[in-house]
Amino acid sequence: MLVLHTLLWPEEIREPDDLSSTAPVTDRELELAELLMDQLAGVDIAELHDEYAAALEQLVAAKMTGVGLEEPEEPVPAVDLMTALEESIRAANKP
Repeated sequence: MLVLHTLLWPEEIREPDDLSSTAPVTDRELELAELLMDQLAGVDIAELHDEYAAALEQLVAAKMTGVGLEEPEEPVPAVDLMTALEESIRAANKP
């Protein structure tokens, strides 16, 4: 049997009755959090899947059976975030 223990520093452990953040929260942050929760309320958890876990299971199964793995799909080219942000700002500023 394998046993896993996680060691935490004393300052990382909170009492169960104090789960709130010690950092001040603004009204705007609360509004944005409520908006985010409203937007995510319609997400069907059953439709979500963990691609990493599925790939890991496939790898383990392939190793156990001795069968080779399929070639991975061609990676999607990276997007230049700064360029995308600048284009988004320009598009938002157009009348």
